[in-house]
Amino acid sequence: MFAPVYLDHNASTPTDPAVLEAMLPYFSLRFGNASSRHEYGRAARRAIDEARSQVAAAVGAHATEVVFTSGGSEANNLLLKGAAACLRPGLVAVSAIEHPCVIKPAEQLARRGWMLEKLAVDCAGRVDPAHFAQVMERKPKIVSLMLANNETGVLQDVASLAELARRSGAWFHSDAVQAVGKIPVDFRRLNAAGVHALTLSAHKIGGPKGAGALLLDKRVELEPLIAGGGHERGLRSGTENVAAIVGFGVACELAATRQGELARRLRVLRGQLEAGLQTLGATIFGQTAERLPNTVYFAFRELDGETLVGYLDRAGFAVASGAACSSANPEPSHVLRAMGVDPGLARGAVRVSLGVGNDEKQVAGFLSTLQATIAGLQRLTAMAF
Repeated sequence: MFAPVYLDHNASTPTDPAVLEAMLPYFSLRFGNASSRHEYGRAARRAIDEARSQVAAAVGAHATEVVFTSGGSEANNLLLKGAAACLRPGLVAVSAIEHPCVIKPAEQLARRGWMLEKLAVDCAGRVDPAHFAQVMERKPKIVSLMLANNETGVLQDVASLAELARRSGAWFHSDAVQAVGKIPVDFRRLNAAGVHALTLSAHKIGGPKGAGALLLDKRVELEPLIAGGGHERGLRSGTENVAAIVGFGVACELAATRQGELARRLRVLRGQLEAGLQTLGATIFGQTAERLPNTVYFAFRELDGETLVGYLDRAGFAVASGAACSSANPEPSHVLRAMGVDPGLARGAVRVSLGVGNDEKQVAGFLSTLQATIAGLQRLTAMAF
C-alpha cells in the first residue's frame, strides 16, 4: 500500500517523538503557571529555565539572551518594531528576498516615517555586495538579512556583511529560522561579527508550532509588542506556553546533536533529486550558490507551479509552490522576481524540502511520479490547442 510522502519540511516538520514525550506532562500533571509562587509554578519555571538553556546551547548563545515568542513571525516583528520604537526614524534596510514577516513590518515602518531600502540580490539569490556597501554608507539604523532563504535555500554570508555594516552603527538582525538544524549556527561568532539578534522557530526543527525565540544582544533596546506582566525580561508579556517551550528546548538539543549527520544524508538525497530534475529539463533556482542541504527550488517552462503541486499532492507527494506563509498570493514569488527570473518561469516554481524521514526510494518515487505528471500535463496542453 502506498504511503504519502512529505517533502515540505521548510514549511513545517513532524514533531519528534522525544519532543512530544517531553511535552505531554505539561498538558496534564504539570499544569502550573510559571509566575505562581507555589510548587506547581516553580516546577513550570524550572522547565522554562531548562528549555532556555537548551535553546541557547544549540546555537552558541547564553541563556539570558533568549527571549521566547510564539514563533518566528513574532520574533521578527519584535525586533524590527521594538527597535524602531526606541530610535528616531531613519533608514531600515532589509533584503528583497526576506520572508514576508520581515518585509511587511519594514513596510509598516516606512508608513510611519522611516525610509526603507530593499537590498538587491544577484541571479543566484545572494545579496549584491556593491548595493549593500552603498546602503551602508547611508548609515541605516536597522538591518535585517536572513541567514538562509526559505524558498531557494540560498545562504547569505551574514557574518561578513555584518562586519561591513558595523561602522554604520546599525542594529543588525538575521532570520535564522530555516538555518538551525541544517547548518551550524553560532550566535557568539555572529555576534562578534556584528549580528545583534537572531530569530529561531521550533516547528522547523521537529518541535511544536507556537514556540520561537529572539536571541538578543543585551545592548539592543526594544519596546515590547505585548505589554503586561513583564515576562521575558519585560520584552514579551503573557503567561508562558510551558509545554511548547519545553518541546522547543528538546527539539533544539536534538537538532544540534543530529545536524552534521543529517546534513550529510540530505546532501546525498538532494544530489539524487537534482540529477533527476536536470534529466527532465528543470531549471533549478540558486543552484550556483551555497544552499541548505535539503532544499531544491525548480520550475519547468510552460507548466504552472500550483497546478503541478496539486497533481503531485493527489499522487501522494506533498511539496510547495512557494512559501507556506504567503501561499494565498497568486503572484510569482517575490524571491524569484528579485533574482530577475522571468515571470513566466517563476509561476512554475515548485519547492521540495527534504527532512529526517525521507530516503532514496522516496526521492526516486517522486521523480518517477513527476515525470508521469509532466507528460500528462503536456498532453492536456497539446489537446487544448
